[in-house]
Amino acid sequence: MNVTAIIIAAVVIAATGIIVGIGLGLFGEKFKVEVDEKEAAVREALPGNNCGGCGYPGCDGLAKAIAEGKAPANACPVGGAPVGEKIAAIMGVEAGSSEKMVAFVKCKGTCDKTKVKYTYHGIEDCKKAAVVPGGGPKACTYGCMGFGSCVKACKFDAIHVIDGIAVVDKEKCVACGKCVAACPQKLIDLVPYKAEHLVQCNSHDKGKDVKAKCDVGCIGCTLCTKQCEFDAIHMDNNVAVIDYEKCTNCGKCAEKCPVKIIQ
Repeated sequence: MNVTAIIIAAVVIAATGIIVGIGLGLFGEKFKVEVDEKEAAVREALPGNNCGGCGYPGCDGLAKAIAEGKAPANACPVGGAPVGEKIAAIMGVEAGSSEKMVAFVKCKGTCDKTKVKYTYHGIEDCKKAAVVPGGGPKACTYGCMGFGSCVKACKFDAIHVIDGIAVVDKEKCVACGKCVAACPQKLIDLVPYKAEHLVQCNSHDKGKDVKAKCDVGCIGCTLCTKQCEFDAIHMDNNVAVIDYEKCTNCGKCAEKCPVKIIQ
């Protein structure tokens, strides 16, 4: 065995390693990405659900937007006020008010209340059922199909189909908006958690047609609008709509509603 050859090989390998190491160090320093300490701190404060409810691509996107001043400190719907306050402290700004919102399904047409046109046999997905003739098996083409596209979209187990319609658990809902986007009927809105009176109908048909399809649909009688002293409820294309900024939860609209769809 040639000892000299072994020593030379070892020296060459060691020298190569040193040169490569120095090169990597120089390149790393030249091309390194500067880390925004505030962005990193904000990202650490966010809950990490990556639900997209804030309108940004996950928590990383929101952290970057907050650090750049493009989004408010309380933009995370999952974290709510506590996380908003923590991020505001990091950014050195006021947290601002952050009213808790929850999803609400504008339909009361359970299996025993709504008429059915035919028996549906197919993929149990609202978006796919919406494109079949008649827009699904239920007579009311504005109502909940009950196939659970919103349930599949929710990462927080906050919405379930009960007796043919989707129902939201207010205590679990974080207002991420995934169910809102998933519903092809545009039945789901985000409403204030404190709202006590909500219209459970989305039909734009006239009263006679509504009654022919569903026992609990808005018939457009306008009795609710005449009772409100705060100008908080109006008719919009044959269905009652509540302005939650004006509503005081007095309950007079619900008392007067003949079909009891204002919960």
